[in-house]
Amino acid sequence: MVARELVKRWLGEELQRECVFSQPTAVREYLQIHFAQQEYESFVTLHLDAQNRLIAAEELFRGTLTQTSVYPREVVKSSLRHNAAAVIFAHNHPSGVAEPSRADELLTSNLKQALSLVDVKVLDHFIVAGASTLSFAERGLL
Repeated sequence: MVARELVKRWLGEELQRECVFSQPTAVREYLQIHFAQQEYESFVTLHLDAQNRLIAAEELFRGTLTQTSVYPREVVKSSLRHNAAAVIFAHNHPSGVAEPSRADELLTSNLKQALSLVDVKVLDHFIVAGASTLSFAERGLL
């Protein structure tokens, strides 16, 4: 548990120094470590500055084994509080299957629309399921 937290902090510091897109592997590793052995579903937002460096990683919502409720109003408030220029979303599937549901796709679309009203870009949405990580951007779902 201590080693996991140390690696998570180190990767977080790397993401604060470097452009997130120059270190996509670091983003995946950070998220896999963040969600490792988590038995409940949760939703995380990575808040980024104008150079796509990490400002803050924040778990906004925590749910049950199979679902979590995400409220766009709270996501917008959090992004404004951190003065984010862009965000990356992530949530886990404790089931071990990284495929997005229709609800995941609809949520991402709604969040992207809400954040566009306050000039915050949605760069990606990751689903982490054990060692598997799916990127909405890579799948063409954004």
